[in-house]
Amino acid sequence: MIQPVIYLLDDDTEMLTLLNDMAEDINLNTFCFERATHFFTQVTEFEPHSIMVLDLNMPEMDGIEVMRRLAGMNNPPALILISGHDVGVLHSAEKLGSAHKLNILTSLDKPIHLSKFQNLLIDYCSNIGSTNNQVAINTDNGIDADELLYALENQQMILHYQPQFNIKTKKITGCEALVRWQHPQKGLIYPDDFIPLIEENGWMELLTSQVIRKAIKQEQYWKNTNVPTPISVNISADDITSLALPEQLSTLLEENKFDPTMLTLEVTESALMGELVTSLDILTRLRLKGIELSIDDFGTGYSSLSQLHKIPFSELKIDRSFVMSMIQDSEAKAIVKTCIMLGHELNMKIIAEGVESEKHLDLLAKMGCDIGQGYYFSRPISAEEMTNYLQAHS
Repeated sequence: MIQPVIYLLDDDTEMLTLLNDMAEDINLNTFCFERATHFFTQVTEFEPHSIMVLDLNMPEMDGIEVMRRLAGMNNPPALILISGHDVGVLHSAEKLGSAHKLNILTSLDKPIHLSKFQNLLIDYCSNIGSTNNQVAINTDNGIDADELLYALENQQMILHYQPQFNIKTKKITGCEALVRWQHPQKGLIYPDDFIPLIEENGWMELLTSQVIRKAIKQEQYWKNTNVPTPISVNISADDITSLALPEQLSTLLEENKFDPTMLTLEVTESALMGELVTSLDILTRLRLKGIELSIDDFGTGYSSLSQLHKIPFSELKIDRSFVMSMIQDSEAKAIVKTCIMLGHELNMKIIAEGVESEKHLDLLAKMGCDIGQGYYFSRPISAEEMTNYLQAHS
């Protein structure tokens, strides 16, 4: 287990001592600060995989100001936010941290459950070792538009698949296709590092077309090897403003003799915020052609109920941020429960993303959720690994 550096920032001396003892008990290298101003005076760069436990309510410089400053630094630490204020303050701080592109591990309200805090650190250290070989390459490695276009034109984009399970029966019900760039020199590059450049250059339709074609080909292979599996594919705002998409997709499915009900297109709420009339036209025609539609990351957009009322979705995916937090966060739990009830009232299938543990699974089962997806079942895996996985679970 890798032992990262941990920075503890809290103006409560007794709390600082307790947190320090719990961290040192699992052999972490700790640095304690009662003032954020002292921290920034002494620390100007961070070790890889470092952690900061940050009290939001501190004198001179509060936790919000600390996050703002960290966002402008190289390789900032992962954050555990703590506060004696109400849970709403912690939630707002989490969202702000994410908006700053900081890695927010969790937030804990005071008084802190110390054994829970220690287990969180242990889990983080354990996961570092297991994910080191899957770290995404970022755009600092010199990705430019020319080599990205070359990758699109020369089939360097590949798909990984994350299985989805029926929560009651524990059987596989489908999978989500996730695009990766298999760079010949730089290795596997993850979408956060190339999708913005694709969007900037107007190549999203080209990428979506490739992804759908690869997904169809993969499902045909699974069908021929007796493990037919429905596949979900993400589509973008650019895709749902292309009036030609329904006919193009219908023709593609007919040419490949592909059952349209085996394909689900996932649309995020944010993608629907643009030309709603055009989007409604396109998405309704896709449903008429038998293709399933999923509203992805539900609960994170600005007009969720309006979208559900207008667009004929067949599936609702609860955003992972709510699912992952619902064990310790009563508000997140209430949101997940409400999403499940709402989706079922609208005759939709409910998928919970971010299922990380048996506790998550048990709680979702009690709430009546249909399908789970997350690391508890499997990380996203290659096509070959997914084929073996399907055959083992068939």
